[in-house]
Amino acid sequence: MKSVNALGRRKSAVARVYVVAGKGNIVINGRDIENYFCDAALRYIVNQPFEVTGTAGQFDVKVNVDGGGIKGQAEAIRLGIARALCEVDKEAYRSTLKANGFLTRDAREVERKKPGQPGARKRFQFSKR
Repeated sequence: MKSVNALGRRKSAVARVYVVAGKGNIVINGRDIENYFCDAALRYIVNQPFEVTGTAGQFDVKVNVDGGGIKGQAEAIRLGIARALCEVDKEAYRSTLKANGFLTRDAREVERKKPGQPGARKRFQFSKR
């Protein structure tokens, strides 16, 4: 099997994911997943597409991710892995991944700050006198 690549995005994080048949190694920005994501919950998010499709330990993953925070990066990687698995075998994995919501790009972004106020929605304190 040749390498399959896909793109995952979440908030301002962008992940380029390369999936190839292997032993289940995940390398993120040149570092092992245990070193990159110290929190077990974030490692769980990254591995969700493999757990749902029953392919844990069958693919090696190389990821280049930048932007955003660690949670957004983990969710961007999850989307990229799910898209790559769909390219590997569409009939076998697509329905399962779609049912679990891993193929949907979460489009929620931070609302921009407006001029004349401290944040996107917050206003400065009103003084009547």
